Amino acid sequence: MNMLDVIMNAQGGSAVRQAGAQVGLGEAETATALAALVPALAGGFQRNLQTPDGLSGLVAALAGGDHQRYIEDPAALADPGVVDDGNGILGHVLGSKDASRALADRAANQTGLSPDVLKRLLPIAASLMMAAFSRQQAQGGLTSATADGGTGAGGLLGMLTPLVDQNRDGSIIDDVGGMIGRMFGKP
Repeated sequence: MNMLDVIMNAQGGSAVRQAGAQVGLGEAETATALAALVPALAGGFQRNLQTPDGLSGLVAALAGGDHQRYIEDPAALADPGVVDDGNGILGHVLGSKDASRALADRAANQTGLSPDVLKRLLPIAASLMMAAFSRQQAQGGLTSATADGGTGAGGLLGMLTPLVDQNRDGSIIDDVGGMIGRMFGKP
């Protein structure tokens, strides 16, 4: 199951409803927003996981946090600390607030939703992604990700690849490059 599916289906859609409630969106609008945000975030995660420091950083973050709670108990998304957690994740994945703003603006153009709402949803989406990673780790997926270089269908990268390989050519390099270019307004 890919990352977006895990988030959308968590607790029968409760995670989507709770995330939306935090920013004033209905369930359908939140699903649309997450469908725009999660693939771009997945590209950032995938880039980070390609480096030894990125993979070890994710492993350390998963070991040091109780991220899975956001999937298992979506009411935890109402905790004010979720935004701090998410902003920390965004800092590692996207690198700057400008990149986060650009991502929210791009998603706003795709969805027709307010960029301000998407900026508020972005750290919640990042927290949900870490929750999905945490669930995968708990199910043994982290071992397969590190054992085969992260390319196994059951590994962490296996959750990201379907979201990032948008043209389904088997390579994510062109897709990630395109996402980055679009984030910063380059063709």
